[in-house]
Amino acid sequence: MTVPPPLPPERRPVPRVVVMLPNGFTLANLFFGIFAIVSAARGEYVEAGRWIVFGGICDALDGRVARATRSGSRFGEELDSLVDAISFGLAPALLVYFAVLNRAGWDWVFVFLYSACAVLRLARFNVEQAGRKKTHFTGLPSPAAGGTLATYYWFSQTPLYYETIIGDLPWQVVMRWLMAGLGFLMISNVQYAAAPLVGFRSWRHVVGTGMVVATFFGVLFLPKEFFFPAAMLYILWGLARTVVLGLLDRLPDDATGEALDERRRRRRRRDGIPTPPPPRSIAPEDPAR
Repeated sequence: MTVPPPLPPERRPVPRVVVMLPNGFTLANLFFGIFAIVSAARGEYVEAGRWIVFGGICDALDGRVARATRSGSRFGEELDSLVDAISFGLAPALLVYFAVLNRAGWDWVFVFLYSACAVLRLARFNVEQAGRKKTHFTGLPSPAAGGTLATYYWFSQTPLYYETIIGDLPWQVVMRWLMAGLGFLMISNVQYAAAPLVGFRSWRHVVGTGMVVATFFGVLFLPKEFFFPAAMLYILWGLARTVVLGLLDRLPDDATGEALDERRRRRRRRDGIPTPPPPRSIAPEDPAR
């Protein structure tokens, strides 16, 4: 009796425990998202923001664990999007609604608009960018948008807010516009960096390393003063960068091959370069011959 040869590493079955590990982080994200909604309904706004931030940490870990253990799957991607719709769509919107907006009027419509944009953004991400290596996101990531709303109340309880001119702004009106703006950015084509480059090989690596270090110290020592301004800076920087690079026609290529090919065809037509014919398909060699 002949023993079949062992499967190559990339084809060996992944243990069930390893497969469930990233999904466990995803479900923990769901737990924190629901707990944030319950806390906001009880008037515990600081705790609600904390649970959404914890959900963001779990969301960052589930993808990294899936890649590290090679246990990523289509099921995990879909589950992650469904959970993100609650943790970074509905939960932060309800937190702002209970803590800031006028519950006696029609401000609940902003909760619907923001949540709808978050769901649309996640659906588009699954179609265009999920499962692919990426250096940027098309549209504001829903965790960034949700984290911005979730940490506003933290920031409003600090001296930097109520002892400065910032606290004199009509925040009940500002938050309506902020929710609408974040929703629009999630479904827009504005490009946001996926992660900063770390190292010392170039000035971009040095800047990225500085950002990581500054973020670490900000989160460690001044979390309430740091999160909301840093999130707003990230949002405005991505918007300004996209506008400038778009005017210079230097935007990075999209993650999908179809969009990349379309951009190349438009550039050839604009520059008067003829489009090359598609390559001829070559039939695979018959292994029996």
